[in-house]
Amino acid sequence: MPTLRGRTAVVTGANTGIGFEAARVLAARGATTILACRNPVKAQEARDRVLAESPDADIHLLELDLNSLTSVRKAAETLLVERPTIDILINNAGVIMLPHGRTEDGFEQHFGVNHLAHFAFTGLVLPAVLAADAGRIVTVGSNGHRMGKIDFEDIPFERGYKPLRGYGRSKLANLLFSYELHRRLAAANAPAISLAAHPGGATTNAGGVGGSQKLRSRLLNSVPNPIAHSPHMGALPMLRAAVDPQAVGGQYYGPRGLLTMTGPPVIVRSNARSQDTEIAARLWTLSTELTGITYPL
Repeated sequence: MPTLRGRTAVVTGANTGIGFEAARVLAARGATTILACRNPVKAQEARDRVLAESPDADIHLLELDLNSLTSVRKAAETLLVERPTIDILINNAGVIMLPHGRTEDGFEQHFGVNHLAHFAFTGLVLPAVLAADAGRIVTVGSNGHRMGKIDFEDIPFERGYKPLRGYGRSKLANLLFSYELHRRLAAANAPAISLAAHPGGATTNAGGVGGSQKLRSRLLNSVPNPIAHSPHMGALPMLRAAVDPQAVGGQYYGPRGLLTMTGPPVIVRSNARSQDTEIAARLWTLSTELTGITYPL
């Protein structure tokens, strides 16, 4: 991994799990690292953990609640003032397996937090990414995207909702967004690229996970499992997408092992639905309308 001194990285959801592991490594390699988190107390605890390991790390906090577009706008405004140039933006934070509910702005929770909030945040801070010599935007997907389907006639997901379906739809949206952003950056000859990555079977307690899922995570951490690995290993695909000199826009990284669940990070392929350009363009238009964010491209 190259030295990152002089570069600025922003990681959403960086206080725990794969987000923390990614931020820890970026900071250790010299990047000015911003932990964009909902809970300031937990974010400070994460910062302290990084500094305990890397006392010279240049690490900062940004309050960002993806459940609220007001918070997203405020965080973006603060970030642009403090960091006019962003070399790496990792859209990592997310919720999983929630019962049907709505964000502060009335969106179904998985779709609102995992996709729409990151769509808005990325668009708002894009000028800083474009100000970098070779900015990168890495959006974290999941194997769960294979279970996702976007019904444009039922965006609130009021018919046939299941937590896994809600999560799968949001992860499909993450990949559609990442690929469409890549196409738009390329068409504009912009000095930035968009990539995606997924952690495989990383044993983390993702935001919003229910009790049974937390129990499953504890079991996976204690019992050898051929399709589960550590949060550190789960962070490697997003780190490779963020810093590998050979990476190019539009690529998708994940573990190389069984079912792309474990192992070192390599280029992997998402399903055909995630690569549908018509669905991606339609989702982009919808996301613009729902968030009010227009990209400066």
